[in-house]
Amino acid sequence: MSPAPGALKISYRWHLRVRMAEQGMFQTSELVPLLAERGVVLSREQVYRLVAKVPERLNLNVLAALCDILGCGPTELVEPVRAEAKAASAKVASPRSVASVVKPRRARVAPGTER
Repeated sequence: MSPAPGALKISYRWHLRVRMAEQGMFQTSELVPLLAERGVVLSREQVYRLVAKVPERLNLNVLAALCDILGCGPTELVEPVRAEAKAASAKVASPRSVASVVKPRRARVAPGTER
């Protein structure tokens, strides 16, 4: 179901890297032991993804621990953004999706039509 034209779409910006830099933290691995001290055990790879990418889901315990580590509130990490939803555009088929639908047919060569 696509949003109605003119409908509002809610998104957000993730400011974890900025807040870390404000605290003098420039390596994602610095967060691993600080989170562990607060009962949040994440691998280095998980922490890297948390810092480098915008998370789609976030455990509230992780959010609370990040706020405690960085001395900030949730609104300083997550900034809600309102945007007008665009009307659904016609979907352009990618070569991969066309290949899955269109199958090649074997050519038939009739005698006497050779060049």
